[in-house]
Amino acid sequence: MEKIASFTVDHIRLLPGIYVSRKDHADGAVITTFDIRMTSPNDEPVMNTAEVHTIEHLGATFLRNHETFKDRVIYFGPMGCRTGFYLLLAGDYRSADIVPLMTEMFSFIASFEGEIPGASPKDCGNWLDMNLPMARYLAKKYLNEVLTDIQECRLTYPE
Repeated sequence: MEKIASFTVDHIRLLPGIYVSRKDHADGAVITTFDIRMTSPNDEPVMNTAEVHTIEHLGATFLRNHETFKDRVIYFGPMGCRTGFYLLLAGDYRSADIVPLMTEMFSFIASFEGEIPGASPKDCGNWLDMNLPMARYLAKKYLNEVLTDIQECRLTYPE
């Protein structure tokens, strides 16, 4: 079998950032998959499931309510390795195109207060596995260390 695209990325040299993982075509439309990498793979601790789950709920809610992008969002969810998230958008995009969107989203998460959307037994299959303080901490860290004045090396996969 051929390796899938995400397994061909050099995870040893990969920095936290925003990367175009792949572009697919469906019925003449382009779907862009983004790698929203929050931690340095194999170098720093992965995120725990509770904060990943919280970021997923807050991020998906934010994106699906965003005035400009809500109708373009196909999917937002965690990577199995717990180092980041995948975002699938309808359209042909570059990494730099969504920096403002990700800055808005992570600002929303970093400052979120109140009940986490969808965190109830009726709405979620693991509703107790949430950690808002840690999700807020990680969102703020990503904003400060990655998104603010983002560098080109955090927008293009290492060769």
